[in-house]
Amino acid sequence: MRDTPGVPPLRNVDWKCAHKTKHESCRMNPQAQFPAEASHDGSFVRQQDVFRDWISSDGRTDYPAVAGRYHLYVSYACPWAHRTIIVRTLLGLEDAIGMSVVDPIRDDRGWAFRDGPGHGRDPINGFSFLSEAYFATDPAYAARVTVPVLWDTVTKRIVNNSDDDIMRMFETEFIGLARRKLDLCPLDLRGAIDELNHLIFETVNDGVYRAGFATRQAAYERAARTLFVNLDALDERLAGQRYLFGKSPLETDWRLFVTLIRFDAVYVGHFKCNLRRIVDYPNLSGYLRDLYQIEGVAKTVNFDHIKRHYYITHDDINPTGIVPIGPLLDLDAPHGRERL
Repeated sequence: MRDTPGVPPLRNVDWKCAHKTKHESCRMNPQAQFPAEASHDGSFVRQQDVFRDWISSDGRTDYPAVAGRYHLYVSYACPWAHRTIIVRTLLGLEDAIGMSVVDPIRDDRGWAFRDGPGHGRDPINGFSFLSEAYFATDPAYAARVTVPVLWDTVTKRIVNNSDDDIMRMFETEFIGLARRKLDLCPLDLRGAIDELNHLIFETVNDGVYRAGFATRQAAYERAARTLFVNLDALDERLAGQRYLFGKSPLETDWRLFVTLIRFDAVYVGHFKCNLRRIVDYPNLSGYLRDLYQIEGVAKTVNFDHIKRHYYITHDDINPTGIVPIGPLLDLDAPHGRERL
């Protein structure tokens, strides 16, 4: 492993073998992109988020929802981070919560702050690598370093690295600081939203990864077939209503959007999710364009970061590092969903 001045030592952690004795998992799953998250049957089992402190607007926690205190570290490439970027943009929280974007190319040292198109240095802590934020919060941290991260500039630690929590805090606890008072998670629908969120995460959002990171045929087919069963069901649901819960896009729509926007460009080929493309679905395709065309959303989509991240970083899946030139996607074409 390479050492970089100013970066905490990696403590003999192999970033592809976190949580295991070094290379133990690699021997068990020699082709796994993240061996520590690969089961014995070849399935991908995503690690859990570790930092789950809550920011509150009413003083019930140690972290008050105040402007200027928190900073969001993200990657435009990552769908989980993309969700938080979208909610921050839709609510108009840019002035209340700062944001820094990491380099989409992640090597064995993890996410890095480098100057480049659409990404740059860390203006808050001067970190070179996001791992420094994790070690500053927990010196014994030994799992994979992930985005998004919500950093507290007062206590100098990570408050939360769960996109689920960060989205919900933006929507509820920070709504008093929002320039646009959108209700993305209405209280009367919250139970149904959480239920559909869970289903979409298990079968679609994480489903593409379970297919793409599988190391055995049976595990891949199980994940891929489950994915398309649920995409088919979502397409049918959207035949009679404009968005997942009716006339307005809510939290669940944006959780689904980040997978749909990457699907034809990455998941069809790179993750072998190729039974159908989103463009082949009569309702999902228009729904995707509808969401993309909502004011502010298109600027959160960076296909250069998305494609370079997946095709270059996942070297066990794509060892040549060649980035495809396509597909051509006309996301600005009329979506025709105003009638619903």
